[in-house]
Amino acid sequence: MCGILAVFGCVDCSQAKRARIIELSRRLRHRGPDWSGLHSEQDCYLAHQRLAIVDPASGDQPLYNEDKTIIVTVNGEIYNHKALREKLTSHKFNTGSDCEVIAHLYEEYGEDFVHMLDGMFSFVLLDTRDKSYIAARDAIGITPLYMGWGLDGSVWFASEMKALSDDCEQFMSFLPGHIYSSKVGGLRRWYNPTWYSERIPSTPYDPLLLRHAFEKAVVKRLMTDVPFGVLLSGGLDSSLVAAVASRHLANSEASWQWGSQLHTFCIGLKGSPDLSAAREVADYLGTRHHEFYFTVQEGIDALEEVIYHIETYDVTTIRASTPMFLMSRKIKSLGVKMVLSGEGSDEIFGGYLYFHKAPNKEEFHEETCRKIKALHLFDCLRANKSTSAWGLEARVPFLDKEFIDVAMSIDPKWKMIQRDIGRIEKWVLRNAFDDAENPYLPKHILYRQKEQFSDGVGYSWIDGLKDHANQQVTDSMLTNATFVYPENTPTTKEGYYYRTIFEKFFPKNAARLTVPGGPSVACSTAKAVEWDASWSKNLDPSGRAALGVHEAAYANDATETKLKTDGLLS
Repeated sequence: MCGILAVFGCVDCSQAKRARIIELSRRLRHRGPDWSGLHSEQDCYLAHQRLAIVDPASGDQPLYNEDKTIIVTVNGEIYNHKALREKLTSHKFNTGSDCEVIAHLYEEYGEDFVHMLDGMFSFVLLDTRDKSYIAARDAIGITPLYMGWGLDGSVWFASEMKALSDDCEQFMSFLPGHIYSSKVGGLRRWYNPTWYSERIPSTPYDPLLLRHAFEKAVVKRLMTDVPFGVLLSGGLDSSLVAAVASRHLANSEASWQWGSQLHTFCIGLKGSPDLSAAREVADYLGTRHHEFYFTVQEGIDALEEVIYHIETYDVTTIRASTPMFLMSRKIKSLGVKMVLSGEGSDEIFGGYLYFHKAPNKEEFHEETCRKIKALHLFDCLRANKSTSAWGLEARVPFLDKEFIDVAMSIDPKWKMIQRDIGRIEKWVLRNAFDDAENPYLPKHILYRQKEQFSDGVGYSWIDGLKDHANQQVTDSMLTNATFVYPENTPTTKEGYYYRTIFEKFFPKNAARLTVPGGPSVACSTAKAVEWDASWSKNLDPSGRAALGVHEAAYANDATETKLKTDGLLS
């Protein structure tokens, strides 16, 4: 991942302003430690902090068209850049960067080209011929982007809030699947898939079609000129990513440089569920596995730094980001710059345990749509910023546009959890890779129950966070929370504690409003809380809060945990 910062319409165009832009861009250097670039054009500035993944030697940014009238700064990867270059035979490319195609596509097609990009990206482009500019974000919001407005009339774009929050009066998270054009003003949606309307699909389930679509999504993400690996928790999603990557690595270009043995990485408290499961999967696949440990105290000590980097006070996101943040530092120390990860599957297939209580296929499907639309505020934000904090790029094959189209077109009756016939959560995905002749994974791993990352690293992690927050936040502080934090008022001491840290770094009201609120149980949306009356009394984002579903569900008093060994609770 790279860091981008762009400013348009500055009243002050002095050397002091240029120095200020450079200073703010440096706040993003953790995202791109390999090179810094800045293009200034009268009252316009485009800055870039580069993490070199493809064409490290010549792909420094900003990037240009042939006569340098079009300038672009990009954060992301364009997986189909070679195919797009073949459509641009009249254009001369200056680098081997996958992102350079954006400048030439704009020159060829104008603003109507973003849908042609297959990848994860946020970019800002300046056309010096008429001083117009555009900004766009990928379909799901895998890469972060913020937009702000200065008192002097300037318009700002940045990969992270910290690069513009001090200089903008108002700012917001740039919507995924949207483009901003200075010619038109305002955002418009360029990504318009069928599922977005939330209409109930009726396509029959085809396991081979689903399998092939996912394999294709993984293979295209092996595009790299640097060492890489897979984040492996031992759960279904990361295990499938590792299994497919391992199976296809030998035939990829990446193997020519880095060999055909896949590296996998896992973190957890000693004795945690993820560590043992990941080790078993790694042994089965024959990967070179790296196992990292952390203690509850080490996680607590990192909280302030984690919240500064991920820019949220959402409880679930912070719980899961902390071990991922710690693991990313270890991975980067090994010389690895890119990893594949399993985010997105639970949203697409209804994998969170609360989906067991979906009353019908219509509500099931509508909830998956809501969850995908909100990914940029939760799991995408976590996966991107936790890794980018250490100059590590995370790629997410489950959020491939083509794969989402296939998966979201399936009649949701096939995704519904039906215990009586042996269909647990994400059965359609598990079944698609249940190949008896050429197994991808051991059967019990393929059918392992969902563990949220913050649970799977060790149940005592969440309990330790709650205990720590209880020591920092008094009863009186929580009682008066509505007066101190009227927007998205925290309802638990843990939430209050995270909020105080967030406000220290990002005190403006605009920053508070970038974080969603509302009741949630086991990562549900507020709407899904209505599926079970008991959930409203146990609003906790942990998977263990799904009473009657998780094998290690919270006890009825919601403070103690008890490991069940006799299958799903009735």
